[in-house]
Amino acid sequence: MKYQAQSVHLKHPHECLIIGLFEDGQTAAFNKCDQLTEGYLTGLVKSGDISGKIGQLCLLHHVPQLDCKRLIIVGCGKQQELNERNYQKIYQRLWQTLKELPVSEAVSYLTDLQIKGRNLYWNVRFAIETLEHGNYQFDNFKQQKAPAIKLQKLLFSTDDTTAEQAIRHAQAIAHGIRATRDLANQPPNICNPAYLAEQAQALAAKSNKVSVEILDEAQMTELGMQAYLAVSRGATNPAYLSLIKFNNAPNPDAKPIVLVGKGLTFDAGGISLKPAADMDEMKYDMGGAASVFGTMTALIELDLPLNVIGVLAGCENLPDGNAYRPGDILTTMNGLTVEVLNTDAEGRLVLCDTLTYVERFAPQAVIDIATLTGACVVALGQHNSGLLSENDALATELAQAAAQSHDKAWRLPISDEYREQLKSPFADLANVGGRWGGASTAGAFLSHFTKAYPWAHLDIAGTAWLQGANKGATGRPVPLLVQYLINAAE
Repeated sequence: MKYQAQSVHLKHPHECLIIGLFEDGQTAAFNKCDQLTEGYLTGLVKSGDISGKIGQLCLLHHVPQLDCKRLIIVGCGKQQELNERNYQKIYQRLWQTLKELPVSEAVSYLTDLQIKGRNLYWNVRFAIETLEHGNYQFDNFKQQKAPAIKLQKLLFSTDDTTAEQAIRHAQAIAHGIRATRDLANQPPNICNPAYLAEQAQALAAKSNKVSVEILDEAQMTELGMQAYLAVSRGATNPAYLSLIKFNNAPNPDAKPIVLVGKGLTFDAGGISLKPAADMDEMKYDMGGAASVFGTMTALIELDLPLNVIGVLAGCENLPDGNAYRPGDILTTMNGLTVEVLNTDAEGRLVLCDTLTYVERFAPQAVIDIATLTGACVVALGQHNSGLLSENDALATELAQAAAQSHDKAWRLPISDEYREQLKSPFADLANVGGRWGGASTAGAFLSHFTKAYPWAHLDIAGTAWLQGANKGATGRPVPLLVQYLINAAE
């Protein structure tokens, strides 16, 4: 869908106008429409036909004195309670109606809504991101496709120039989210590590500022990435480490920001086999790699003046006679040995070697993104991604980006107490630290491999996908990561 910002006069002819109404007051657009219609709209309020309750929607046809075919009045709740979440609810409800209407263009006057602590830029950006999220369909494998939506263009009525920037940022983020969701929703018989590598190469073909490097298992063997390769041993599909390099900083030799995504395209748990129920959702264990791919997609569109490397750590974790076992001791790329206590704690084994590998780029910062622990879901649910870092400056930057983008994250502790839980009588480390504090012990494990650069870890096990009737990838934390890169560029 196309979006545009321009000042639009209410008297001009339109297919569809959208205005807001508060429970405890009227918006500027509502007042203007009411004056033009000589009190027609306040009459509807007095009669109880519209109340302004959040999500309530009233569709009117051919309102007297207004030269528009349709007028939509959207309830916005109480003015003082209009925060990001309630604002998104308004546009979610609006989209349910817009997609059913036979209109090709609509004009939104909801630009006069004041979101608590936000400005017009966020008003427009959150609207577009919400609409694009609602407009997403993954029906690649269905014979009957979703019906086409007639609405092709939405105008935001404003002459504020920041709205144009908001549209540009929002569309790039929305495209990144869509790319993430499309990749993550692919079935595992199609999306394997080689498929991730192919997608990285296809993305590179879109820009002369992007190059791709693919490491196969033979190359990883030469590098000593035994932990990574151990996870792959039980799988027929080989592992591939795909690096997407975006070079666009004014100084081409500027240190890059590195984004590392866990790419377990299917995780059965290995010999520590997962329960059969809901195992189909383990195709989403590559949600970290998918979000890195989506972030790189948005970054290329925004053409930010940065050097960024996106890493897709592709692998499968399956049980067979060659699979790695509980009790095995693995030597990681940096030389530390790891006693395997649970083969279903495989993501950290893939990541530890990848985090060692990216040292060669002398990065200014490394952020790994992974559907790493069920413990993080228990702690934070599906609302917040877990943020772990020993670098306060980097953690603050990511927390700020999370708050700005409304892609929530919560910082969890990572300290020596959690490292104590990883002691092994036979190796330098165990790959799990017991039942308690699983998200933090996973972060503590990774911290042993990140001494050469500022590092942060995002555990997205609870935020990368939804279960139940709305099962599917969410596209998180692409908004957080892109906002972090926008801030870095500024």
